[in-house]
Amino acid sequence: MEEVNMLRRFFASGVTRDLGFRREALKRLKRAIVARDREITDALRADLHKSAYESRMAETGMVLQELKTQLRCLRRWARPRRKSSPLFLFGSRSRVLREPYGTVLIMSPWNYPFQLQLVPLIGAVAAGNCVLLKPSPLAPETARVTERLVRDAFDPGHVTLLTGGPDVAGRLLEEPFDYLFFTGNPQTGKQVMAAAARRLVPVTLELGGKSPCIVDIGADTDIAARRIVWGKFLNAGQTCVAPDYLLVHRSLKRELTEKMIRQINRCFGPTPETSPDYPRMITPEAADRMARLMRSGRILHGGTVVREQRYVAPTLLDEVSPESPLMQEEIFGPLLPVLEFSERDETIRFVNAGPSPLALYYFGKKEGAKEIAGKIRSGGVCINDTVLHAAHPRLPFGGTGGSGIGAYHGRYSFETFSRPRAVVETSVRIDIPLRYPPYKRLKLLKKIL
Repeated sequence: MEEVNMLRRFFASGVTRDLGFRREALKRLKRAIVARDREITDALRADLHKSAYESRMAETGMVLQELKTQLRCLRRWARPRRKSSPLFLFGSRSRVLREPYGTVLIMSPWNYPFQLQLVPLIGAVAAGNCVLLKPSPLAPETARVTERLVRDAFDPGHVTLLTGGPDVAGRLLEEPFDYLFFTGNPQTGKQVMAAAARRLVPVTLELGGKSPCIVDIGADTDIAARRIVWGKFLNAGQTCVAPDYLLVHRSLKRELTEKMIRQINRCFGPTPETSPDYPRMITPEAADRMARLMRSGRILHGGTVVREQRYVAPTLLDEVSPESPLMQEEIFGPLLPVLEFSERDETIRFVNAGPSPLALYYFGKKEGAKEIAGKIRSGGVCINDTVLHAAHPRLPFGGTGGSGIGAYHGRYSFETFSRPRAVVETSVRIDIPLRYPPYKRLKLLKKIL
């Protein structure tokens, strides 16, 4: 593929190894984003009905924050790290360099089509790579704006963008990239990992899973209701770290659900379909899927689906069986099953019986938080909040097990897209004969090693 060959030639020229070149590229990207801010917002509105506020908070704001972090810290992160040399390397100087991989393929999803494409791009460019971006075809307006933005900011040999469907993605996975970065569902993630295995190249997989939200005795139910409703219905539930289901202590269940219903009405009004702040499903087929999943429980609130408008109301569901379809797959929409528990150990066993989730949320006292976080494996944890850990620019974001491989954001992005390279420089003025045959001084060697 000519686009990939162009990237490989550009990287081979060595220009991306220069820190000044990388910083200037990131600065141009920042200027391009600021200049096209309205276009980006309009595109996100067209694709997902996102408000300007939500677009800034969860898309462009996070991208600009990532740019700020990389530009401020890049020189320090890229600096060679001196290491002390052991006695048997007397006369040598040792250091670790951060080296770019080369050409990187970034495949991004449709749910946060700007942020989840640009944040890994920033890390890859900061680390000195050349990048091919492959956006999802399900968010076409955002892909078009991003393509124009990339042309504004980068030489086409440095960063380029290709649109298209699964056929294009399949062809790209056969190309000789040096690193694969994928955000999406586990099924496609397996295909990406298989392609990486065929070429023996490293991979980062940002997947998803059923992230539980546990509300225990001692929780502030007013705070819990507000923060769960916000985290769950952000982007109409189409968020990989959204609370996927609620596990609430039976003594708090009625109180909490009533407060959550009031909070939904405060956020989106009695008719959320008229709210300018409530997004839509990405396709009519996604709305159909939500309608099918609703049948797995009793609707406590919401339940309205308007297929042609891609609208699904914020919905709470009760009487949900753990064996139901609603609990067997990631929901990825505005449906929140409410399950109850009596003892904390029940929640630990229940969550650990399934694949490791991308996020874990706990509302309650410090003692319970420590136990839950210590006994349940997950990609990230929020105590008395939801989603915010994924927006923290100094924390690693990533999954574990079925929810992903690797992490990024801030310094973790720079380290994901670069590799540590060991360098030992040995003096020619000193040449210790102990290492050369014939070997005669075993006792001395044992003391040194």
